[in-house]
Amino acid sequence: MANKNATTQDFVHIRDIKDGVVILKSGQLCKVLLASSVNFALKSLDEQKAILFQFQNFLNTLDFSLQIYVQSRRLNIEPYLATLLERQGSQDNDLMRIQLREYIEFIRSFTTEVDVMTKNFFVVIPYTAPKIDFKRSFTNLLSQGKSVMQEKTLEEERLQLEQRQAVVEQGLNRIGVRTIALQNDELVELFYHIYNPGDITGSAPTIQ
Repeated sequence: MANKNATTQDFVHIRDIKDGVVILKSGQLCKVLLASSVNFALKSLDEQKAILFQFQNFLNTLDFSLQIYVQSRRLNIEPYLATLLERQGSQDNDLMRIQLREYIEFIRSFTTEVDVMTKNFFVVIPYTAPKIDFKRSFTNLLSQGKSVMQEKTLEEERLQLEQRQAVVEQGLNRIGVRTIALQNDELVELFYHIYNPGDITGSAPTIQ
């Protein structure tokens, strides 16, 4: 039986997002990287084997788990159509104006009948701190204050997480996959779309 007192926050596992780090209610920290894709099918056989070998070596060097998340979104075509309409209004050539109008109608009709999707790839890097010595922790709480210790512990865990991030970035770069770490606003946008997949507004950051 459903809990009538449950709120939306009860179903969200995120406690906070701070300095590009996702803090879960379990205490686990996560960094999220946006990764570029590799067109594997267009590579030669030797190149494909080299990529697979490098990826295998990369996985074998890891002593922590990773999550690879693929997100598909329906493409929001409205900003593109708005740009075309603006160009149509400023066009002096009648023929170009007609062609732009017909092109706009084609795009609008096509995207109404067919869902045009975008696909983004993310790598989630977790870090869970080792179990705490509660006796020592209690002593530190009395001597330093709870908030000071929490900030110090969070900073230490964040440094450990950044070390893992550097290992992942270097390993993926060797196989031609570029990455960028998502920052606060980008993380909020990502998780908003995870929990609201029907909303087509917004988009993931791009890798230049």
